[in-house]
Amino acid sequence: MPTFSAPDGTRLAYHTAGDGEPLLCIPGGPADSRYLGDLGGLSRHRRLILLDLPGTGGSAVPEDTASYRCDRLVEDVEALREHLGLDRTDLLGHSAGANVAMGYAARYPGALGKLALIGPGTRAVGIEITGDTRLELARLREDEPWFPAAFAALEAVSAGTGSDWDALTPFFCGRWDSAAREHHAAGRPVNRDAVAHFGAEGAFTPETTRAALGAFGAPVLLLTGEFDLNSPPRSTAELAELFCDATLSVQPGAGHYPWIDDAEGFAAAVEAFLG
Repeated sequence: MPTFSAPDGTRLAYHTAGDGEPLLCIPGGPADSRYLGDLGGLSRHRRLILLDLPGTGGSAVPEDTASYRCDRLVEDVEALREHLGLDRTDLLGHSAGANVAMGYAARYPGALGKLALIGPGTRAVGIEITGDTRLELARLREDEPWFPAAFAALEAVSAGTGSDWDALTPFFCGRWDSAAREHHAAGRPVNRDAVAHFGAEGAFTPETTRAALGAFGAPVLLLTGEFDLNSPPRSTAELAELFCDATLSVQPGAGHYPWIDDAEGFAAAVEAFLG
């Protein structure tokens, strides 16, 4: 497994899959990047370079927990680009990793070709996703056999009277079958410090990031699932409005892992954008 040195000296690992033009990929979580797999076969078109963020996967645990902050992770991505000797690169971020990707676009716009944000988190730009938005979206799944228990848990979480997050997991998948259960379990973060410090004080500067992204001239794809409770289409559309050259794509029948729900459709949409 290849490694490189982060700016703070931590040894970080990355995985590669496929051939072709490189596409740097930032996972969410923060979790082991292996849950991204080959992104539904996107590796048939691109050489995926999947970064393990500090303290996840094959990457070492940093000495300072501040290294887990989103703004510090931006510098890890830049260190990887320099390590690979790339003058410019395309970049993909999933879920929380989209916050890192947007931070990178704001700080290093000249180093990017195209930017793909998949099921994007929005904390970096201060877009709040309300409980009502999630409840409205969740009701689209009312015919599912697991819906009553999952929706009751969601109502409790939204009202601040419950915290059974495990009961909500079916909402994050376009179909709740054995493959979805296995994939969701594999992608769960295991480093509590990495999760706790990702959004620590100073990690996000929403107004500054918004202004920088408004001036970001490269093409941006924002792709989310029709049923993605983490990144609802309405919130993703609001995020798209911050960019001057944005393409919004809502994948039918998909949840938070659209390459699992429809691998062929996902890979085709992303490759068509990357071109």
